[in-house]
Amino acid sequence: MSDDDLSEAESKAIGQSIREELARKRLTRQHLADLAKISLSTLEKALSGQRPFTLASVVRIEEALKLPLRKARHAQTAMGPSIAPPEMGSYSHGAVSWLEGDYLTLRASFSTAEAIYAYSTSIKWDQALSHLCFHESERQDPQYKQDGFVSVPHQSGYIYLVTNKLGQYRMVMLTRPIISGEMYGLLSTLQSGRASQLTPISTPVVLAPAKQFGTEIEFGVIEASSKVYERYRKLLKRAHDEPFVLFGKQLS
Repeated sequence: MSDDDLSEAESKAIGQSIREELARKRLTRQHLADLAKISLSTLEKALSGQRPFTLASVVRIEEALKLPLRKARHAQTAMGPSIAPPEMGSYSHGAVSWLEGDYLTLRASFSTAEAIYAYSTSIKWDQALSHLCFHESERQDPQYKQDGFVSVPHQSGYIYLVTNKLGQYRMVMLTRPIISGEMYGLLSTLQSGRASQLTPISTPVVLAPAKQFGTEIEFGVIEASSKVYERYRKLLKRAHDEPFVLFGKQLS
């Protein structure tokens, strides 16, 4: 092994992170090799464990995926396993394991008046990255589905689901779960308008444990005619009524 080669353990951890990122972004290994300007053979051998990653190849792959592979590795070495980075709250896996699971996610529909938009959000611990990650699914607009990291800082007591794609941020700020398991909060994102127009928008959002709904769970645009509409509406309305979220007053 040359001085430029990473150790077997380091290569294995980085390889796992790369495979998970390829799955999340639905990229082929050939596409990644092209983006990183390395040969497909080099990438395949490193991912299969036939040879270690080199520092040079990892740097190129980090730039291609916009993913700090070495940062995660160094954080684990310095802070020990299963501890999130300081910028996410320095939480341990055991301290946040109660957050892991699948959630029904509800917000107002941006396109249909009085309708509710429902989809799924999964929160899980990523062992290679050493922090919680979230992933959206069951969306009618899969091109806009989000995934990213979860911050759980001690100071505010809130939970943050953050997407950062090439410097473009989208965030969900949530309360900690109430006794019945729901988390209430605010989604800040961009609404797609005509042509390429994008407009910042914020709206109340609710994450409720999916297991509470059993077989009576629906995704997509939920209108008043749906049998689940009233139950969904009560959950979403509670964000205003409690209130879990507030909107500042506009100047007259």
